[in-house]
Amino acid sequence: MAKEKLKTIYVCTQCGETSPRWLGRCPSCGSWNTMTEDVVAEPAKTSSGRSAAPARVTGQTSLKPLKLKNISTTEEKSRIITGISELDRVLGGGIVLGSVTLIGGEPGIGKSTILLQLCGEVSRTRNVLYVTGEESVRQIKLRAERLRVPQDNISIAAESDVDEICGLIEQMKPDLVVIDSIQTMRCADVASSSGTVSQVKESTARFLNVAKTNEIPTFIVGHVNKDGAIAGPKVMEHIVDTVLYFEGDKTLPYRVLRAVKNRYGSTNEIGMFDMTGKGLEQIDNPSQVMLEGRPIGISGTCVACVMEGTRPVLSEIQALVTKTTFPSPRRTASGFDYNRMYLLLAVLEKRAGYVFGNQDVYVNIVGGLRLEETACDLPVCLAMASSLLDLPVPEKTLAIGEIGLGGEIRSVPHLETRLREAQRIGFDTAIVPKHNLKMLDSAQFPGLHLIGAAYLRDAINSIKLKD
Repeated sequence: MAKEKLKTIYVCTQCGETSPRWLGRCPSCGSWNTMTEDVVAEPAKTSSGRSAAPARVTGQTSLKPLKLKNISTTEEKSRIITGISELDRVLGGGIVLGSVTLIGGEPGIGKSTILLQLCGEVSRTRNVLYVTGEESVRQIKLRAERLRVPQDNISIAAESDVDEICGLIEQMKPDLVVIDSIQTMRCADVASSSGTVSQVKESTARFLNVAKTNEIPTFIVGHVNKDGAIAGPKVMEHIVDTVLYFEGDKTLPYRVLRAVKNRYGSTNEIGMFDMTGKGLEQIDNPSQVMLEGRPIGISGTCVACVMEGTRPVLSEIQALVTKTTFPSPRRTASGFDYNRMYLLLAVLEKRAGYVFGNQDVYVNIVGGLRLEETACDLPVCLAMASSLLDLPVPEKTLAIGEIGLGGEIRSVPHLETRLREAQRIGFDTAIVPKHNLKMLDSAQFPGLHLIGAAYLRDAINSIKLKD
């Protein structure tokens, strides 16, 4: 038998475009520095020089389609309740049978921990298969004992051969499969090393086929690259059903589980966890946790309320404005969009008359959250103005509103839900857009003083008057 010929190609991790030589910019999608080297087998060629393709007999197939009306969609039958309510929230109400979920995050953020805890909860009533390509079975055993995970119905396999794993899944037919991680898996018939574009793409496709054919939900762990995206081809995220990301600072105990893709639920929901010595514990009241230890009577802090799906979350925004010693002032943002901060600084200077040109500005979102909603514009502006003027925002005051380039405060959605959360936590004053206030019944919020502001200058003046 002739030895299989190998060739080196370069594959774009964003769109999958291939090239015989390395290119700085992908000619298909235009992304820079995304071409990675890969080794593949050359397809066999016929005597005419063309690639050989298997012949297809016309009109013959083994496929048997099903009637759409005969397929059951009952929630009790189509979903598995994990027992971890924060995870169920992110997944859209539980694990869908036959779904493939990809979970990524920084090293040490808690991916393997939450999946082992998930296996423990599901194993109380179902059989689970945990496949590890990075650790030994003894290491998994030690972690399971530390996390106090039930072990009776959990089977462990330390293997990296994809075909062997697929055969084991089809033989055992477990109710849940965990693959940790996809970058360590390898298809024997693909001529490249583990973790390459070809291996990751082919391995994911084979696991997907087994999961869909046998209706076995599968969780796959994916490593991330230096940019924070899941390593491997972008097509891997396209073919799976759900993509989850673990967010949070590893130096802080709080973790946020966010869905960036979900075919069976909303991508706006988040799950919040606290990393402890016994694993990840759910945070049922994130607003209370995010505001713990908030400084009182200190300038440069303001409370915002963001909507994470259907859940309102109160978060503390801190700003530090100090005179610079350099010709060009520094601007730093942690947990908030850097370019958005520049925009808000320009509005504060042009429309409100506060000069930041000779000041260093630092913005920080406490707790490791990342705030992307425009309803946080007003509290960020108030925090920066408070630090510049050295004027504390009252302790029981929060702000909600989007800032336009004209300095106007624009309406935000779900204002009633945000105000009820603020009222529940104990706030007594809320600065809200004046247009929103016209549509609210203040009698529904007893004990909560609502201040309507049409422009940014009005909101800052209301804090001065309150002080």
